[in-house]
Amino acid sequence: MNIQDVANKLVEYCRNNQEEKAYQELYSPEITSVEMSEPMKEVNGMDGIKKKGEWWQENFEVHGNTYSDPIVADNHFAVKIWMDTTHKPSGQRSQMSELAVYQVKDGKIWREQFFYDVDQ
Repeated sequence: MNIQDVANKLVEYCRNNQEEKAYQELYSPEITSVEMSEPMKEVNGMDGIKKKGEWWQENFEVHGNTYSDPIVADNHFAVKIWMDTTHKPSGQRSQMSELAVYQVKDGKIWREQFFYDVDQ
């Protein structure tokens, strides 16, 4: 798959709530995932991705989300993500948008980084 194919497929899977399929098919075993803040600021490998996903499920209820079409440049692509979530421990509902930037190497996503506002 070329980078445009990888980008399109990832967005398709995310729009259909098939993230697990995306991880299995599109992600490198050496994946690095970077967030703006703790507790999952940086995780490595598929085990790290799995733990990050479990943490997310334990802490957030997702009421809705949207994914933009990907924008591709060389070996990178970006997707704007909008989410409506409730933080389970506090009960606080909020909406946010973030920019997800992915780097592809040898046809697989091997780095993802998420950019969003964090409370100061």
